[in-house]
Amino acid sequence: MKWEQALQDFGHYLKIERGLAENSIINYRQDVEKLVFFINHHNITDDPIQIQKETVQQFIYEIAQIVNPRSQARIISGLKSFFNYLIFEDYRKDNPMDLIESPKIGRKLPDTLSEAEINELIGSIDLSKTEGERNRAMLETLYGCGLRVSELIGLRISDLYFDEDFIKVTGKGDKQRFVPISPINKKYISIYRNEVRVHQKIQKGFEDILFLNRRGRQLTRAMIFTIIKQLAEKIELGKSISPHTFRHSFATHLLQNGADLRAIQQMLGHESITTTEVYVHVDRTHLAEVMNKYHPRK
Repeated sequence: MKWEQALQDFGHYLKIERGLAENSIINYRQDVEKLVFFINHHNITDDPIQIQKETVQQFIYEIAQIVNPRSQARIISGLKSFFNYLIFEDYRKDNPMDLIESPKIGRKLPDTLSEAEINELIGSIDLSKTEGERNRAMLETLYGCGLRVSELIGLRISDLYFDEDFIKVTGKGDKQRFVPISPINKKYISIYRNEVRVHQKIQKGFEDILFLNRRGRQLTRAMIFTIIKQLAEKIELGKSISPHTFRHSFATHLLQNGADLRAIQQMLGHESITTTEVYVHVDRTHLAEVMNKYHPRK
């Protein structure tokens, strides 16, 4: 079995059997492709079935010299999944990654913005430019609904249920959830749709996509990153932020204002509550407030 064929079959397995989103599949493939590059670079002839733990250990040792522990742990996890797939398909009897441990990494707390910083960022958008209303509506939606960047650019007009105060969001693994939307968020989306988008020439196939670029097509993830980076530089924020920072800020501010962790989990689309619990560590003062408010011996 050649590596390219194994990678292609692995991708089909991740999509069909495990229901992963395209971005997750790409990340898994890239983890294995790093191993393939190492094998080719060192003129090693082992295929996916023949490769032994000694070769994999050598690769992990080499990769550890150039990537941080978190990236190393992700690569190890991706390779374990790949070889477990080969075992699942009866191509192999063993996993050469079994005795390889991931490096110990601490839980990385997400970066957040204060409410004042969010207001300053959004307030710095130049509304005299044609893309201004779009950018304001996008950032209000990122923050107001706690979306991932992929969920934002994939949002459709048919996903807007303004009469019910909800939007339908398609998240990881094409799992759908309904997220509440505020009156101010609805206001800015409506302004963008009625005053800007309605005048655009929309390319075929993108008629239902909500946020469009100047050519009438779906925006890219990179474009959203660029917009946010430029706004941060404009107000001299002094923080390195990304679209995900708005999502983290959404969850943290909800928690600070007394929202239930389970409700935040549902709105974020986290499969496990443990993923959402990281926000408790961001705002430890909330724990003390809960204790003082609800414990019978306060």
